[in-house]
Amino acid sequence: MEFSVKLRIKDINPHIVCSLCSGYFVDATTITECLHTFCKSCIVKYLQSSKFCPQCNVKIHETHPLSNLKPDNVMQDIVYKLVPQLFESESHRREEFAKARGLIKQEPKECERGEALLRSVYDDYQGHLYTNDEQISLCLERLRPVVEEVPDTYKIETLPKKFLRCPSRARVSHLRKLLNRKLGVPPGLQLNIMCNDENLEKDITLKQLWLMEWHEKAFPLLLVYNVVPG
Repeated sequence: MEFSVKLRIKDINPHIVCSLCSGYFVDATTITECLHTFCKSCIVKYLQSSKFCPQCNVKIHETHPLSNLKPDNVMQDIVYKLVPQLFESESHRREEFAKARGLIKQEPKECERGEALLRSVYDDYQGHLYTNDEQISLCLERLRPVVEEVPDTYKIETLPKKFLRCPSRARVSHLRKLLNRKLGVPPGLQLNIMCNDENLEKDITLKQLWLMEWHEKAFPLLLVYNVVPG
């Protein structure tokens, strides 16, 4: 018998909100001395004028307090999973910040960038080494039909390379286009991608997918594809 518990986000906020800026953790960073967590930018700025934890006042380090800070990736993933659209809005904010200061040149559209990144990963065995984006490990498996007597037009080949490391901001739509190109799916047929037996929406990012469906499981993230009439 299964039980479900519903929690209100305001009941969880005290555990996922930075006490310095009163916003949700971004680049969650923990002080190793006392295990209190803050946004990275907040705690780094605070420690420029103090050597004590802003919550419990414990001394962090006499001369190099920044050396006692540690990224808390688990906490950050929890925050991104609990707070809708936080990951996307933060990624967009950072891109706009960099563009405004000329740190990056004008980039192509999101769909073009995602497709280019996936092509470089798939076609070059070292492709993932040329991106500075967070990576998600994938396994792409073809769904085996229950009935073997499937019309020839519905049969597609398996991928020659099914294990990938892809940018976390890539979307399911980018994977679909990559698979359509690699498998040569004929017109009139539609390629679906599934996770845990559910069809995936085209706009969901790999980061969102991993947080919602796979964060408690071992890598790689298993995705299944098949072809159905369009």
